[in-house]
Amino acid sequence: MNFLLQIVNWILSAIGIAFILWLFWYSFKRSADRPALILKWMVTSVIIWFVVTHIVPDFRQGGFAAIFGLLEMVVVGIVMTIIWRDAIIDLIANPIGSLYDGGKSEIEPKPYYSIAQAQRKKNKPLEAIVAVREQLAKFPNDYEGVMLLAAIEAEDMKDLASAEMTLNKFCEWEKAPPKQAAAALTQLADWQIKILNDVDSAKATLQRIIEKFPDSELSAAAAQRLAHFGSTEEILAAARNRKTIFVPEGIKSAGLRDSILDLVPEEVGAEKVAEELAKHLEAHPLDYEAREKLAIIYGRHYQRLDLAAEQLNQLIGQHVNAPKKVAHWLNLFADLQIRAGAEFEQVAPTLEKIIEMFPDLPVANLAQSRLNHLKLEIHGKKDAPENKKLGEYEQNIGIKYGQAYGSSRHL
Repeated sequence: MNFLLQIVNWILSAIGIAFILWLFWYSFKRSADRPALILKWMVTSVIIWFVVTHIVPDFRQGGFAAIFGLLEMVVVGIVMTIIWRDAIIDLIANPIGSLYDGGKSEIEPKPYYSIAQAQRKKNKPLEAIVAVREQLAKFPNDYEGVMLLAAIEAEDMKDLASAEMTLNKFCEWEKAPPKQAAAALTQLADWQIKILNDVDSAKATLQRIIEKFPDSELSAAAAQRLAHFGSTEEILAAARNRKTIFVPEGIKSAGLRDSILDLVPEEVGAEKVAEELAKHLEAHPLDYEAREKLAIIYGRHYQRLDLAAEQLNQLIGQHVNAPKKVAHWLNLFADLQIRAGAEFEQVAPTLEKIIEMFPDLPVANLAQSRLNHLKLEIHGKKDAPENKKLGEYEQNIGIKYGQAYGSSRHL
């Protein structure tokens, strides 16, 4: 029994010592005057030693010695209060005061651009630039400040060369986050089009993103934009040379005609669309929108799942690190399979690949849910009119690839 009591005493002593050490470390870390704190702990140690070696024995003796010891404890209490009163008040009052003043937690330093933005609104770009540079001197390569400075230089000062230097300096910084660097270059391309009407320079800037971040979502987005630059050029030309649009007069008495079939615009055939998409992809192989459209035409119009799979495999190979896109294309291929009359055993592996590739992501849960109801989905669409076979077509249609660009066999 005595041995157990000794063990308990040792444990309690260890806990007490650990608490005292933690309290010392915690107070030392938060103290604004650490030398004074050390001095307080030293004086407190001497007082504790005096209590243990002198006052406690007086209490044990009893009688007048105990009364004297009690008076000594009163004095010790007064001295300890004088030493630690500020710390005790701080310990009790701080949790309540922190609700109103935020406590003693350090405020993370950050740049403030309110002055620069105010100067910019007042149409004082030079003063705004000075204000931004003052903040950037304290916080070099701050993305918000860099973009604000470049915007003032490009949009307000019409000095795109300076804006380009500002953004290039940020993009060449080795610690620049890839998304921010790509966003800066994309903004530069926008300015090159809007301010200088220089489409070639904008294309070169977007090409820098592809070269700087190959095989990434950033390069894919830049390539996608490059693929649609033709329409951008037309928009720019229209913006520069706005012409009056004349609306032709409508057909009179259309409701009295026997037939209006001759008035219906001729639809563009799927064969022509596939041919145009194929030519477009030869020039812009990374245009995932065009490739997806071509895959849909192959699967729906031509009933050629092998060609649709080839196109979608190329997309998956290019965007294998983009789970949402990959899952979308695999689900699309499952749609094409069901539309073509495939059975459960043929469609299920397509959805299982989503679960296999991204087991811990929400897309896997959605794929599993669809897989659980796949038989009902197939049964519901089996007799749909759109699933009737359309006939025989030319087998070699669209682009005839040897080895798929950046693809791996997923489907």
